[in-house]
Amino acid sequence: MSTPIDKAYFEQALFDQQEELLGVSKLARESSSTVELDQTRMGRLSRMDAIQMQEMSKATDVRRNDELRRVTAALARIDSGDYGYCVECGEDIPEARLKIDMAATHCVPCANAVSN
Repeated sequence: MSTPIDKAYFEQALFDQQEELLGVSKLARESSSTVELDQTRMGRLSRMDAIQMQEMSKATDVRRNDELRRVTAALARIDSGDYGYCVECGEDIPEARLKIDMAATHCVPCANAVSN
């Protein structure tokens, strides 16, 4: 049995991360715009660049939303008392691993087994 983790520290850090992700998401929504296809206002290459940037922005949004879901789930695990335990084997997730990825759901051995 390892030393108990400081759940209050992780809870605050996860709340901070959640707020940051929500803030960035709000800014991204406000700044995203539809690419105009009017050839008289914008050249073909400029439109292609704009479309590419729009697609990159969408991909970034997907990754950010995935991370937000992971953080929200980690906060729910803190509330339920399951935070810091591997969802596969039930063993403690080392605090050092949680400091690297606060939303981690697997201990290292189980994470390695899942990825293989």
